[in-house]
Amino acid sequence: MPDGVDLPTHRGPLAGVRVVEIATVLAGPGCGRYLADFGAEVVKIERPPGGDPSRRMGWSMPDDPESMFWRIANRNKRTIVLDLKVEADLARALDLILSADILIENMRPGKLEALGLGPEVLLDRNPKLVVVRVTGFGQTGPYAQRPGFATIAEALSGFAEISGEADGPPLLPPIALTDEVTGIVAAMGAMLALRHAEQSGHGQVVDVSLFESMLQLMGPLPAAFDSLGYLQPRMGAGIPYTTPRGTYQCSDGSWIALSATSDSVAGRLMTVLGLGEDERFDTFRNRELNREELEAHVAAWVAARSQQEVIDMLTDADAAVAPVYSMRDIVADPHVQSRQSLVRVDGILMQGPIVGLSVTPGEIRWAGPDLPAVEQAT
Repeated sequence: MPDGVDLPTHRGPLAGVRVVEIATVLAGPGCGRYLADFGAEVVKIERPPGGDPSRRMGWSMPDDPESMFWRIANRNKRTIVLDLKVEADLARALDLILSADILIENMRPGKLEALGLGPEVLLDRNPKLVVVRVTGFGQTGPYAQRPGFATIAEALSGFAEISGEADGPPLLPPIALTDEVTGIVAAMGAMLALRHAEQSGHGQVVDVSLFESMLQLMGPLPAAFDSLGYLQPRMGAGIPYTTPRGTYQCSDGSWIALSATSDSVAGRLMTVLGLGEDERFDTFRNRELNREELEAHVAAWVAARSQQEVIDMLTDADAAVAPVYSMRDIVADPHVQSRQSLVRVDGILMQGPIVGLSVTPGEIRWAGPDLPAVEQAT
């Protein structure tokens, strides 16, 4: 990196990979987060005044001016404040990019080009550069210039239409689902392109969209409509191809989730439910045909027992069951603690590295840093 951006040496499979991030809020920064967790040297360029808006979004720790979103999505990164409308700052940003392996940006299509930092310009001067572009709808197409928001992607991808109770409205997820998924997709794309650049010497553009990231989650539903005219209805916690499957309330008011995702699991479950000899429920197809009767029986069976009794009986039968956890339950869970699925960094409890590597594991070294002064790296 050019002088003035001092990065520590650390281990990880991406050690030595240099990343410049010009991205805000969650999806683009999520990509940088995953690369940084596994050793990449990530410098985030923030605009003055105030830096990334996610610094002020959502909850904060007591006496901490920065949000938890910021601290988590920008962990392991260094930041620098540059005004890309100022010629000297733009030149500084260009110097950083020309020394990098990966650029992550999430401006509206055309904005990077308007700054004189379009991929053609950058790749001409840094041929191995990987340019990861995260937008709402991609770099091309009729919707390319539309604002990129997760809510829009969740509506247009079909996700909202199939979410909710049968007699209720379509629902949006109560978490930043699209942004989180897109960050993972962008990180995967960056790695694919980086591998190609290392082998061939040629970089490329990685075109990632919120919309298409969510569309991938729809699985066979596009094919089912195209071939069969099938449109999945809202089914609450159910899905059309497996029953019983859902959440059920126990006699003590708590909830469990169970699923019969294979004939062997379903057979064991039917035995516990007292339906082992009932031909209405002996195959996937028969269970689908008699969905309402089966779901009613399961709901009544669970409602007559406490959560612990249900879990013990179904676990003993090697059926698929779990309590419906709150965050309080997750934090206290021995499996989560054993695997360090959650770790405390700089006083903030956050998710650990997204995958485990036996030789070169990821590491969280610090939470997202405070906002530095203009042209001062932290």
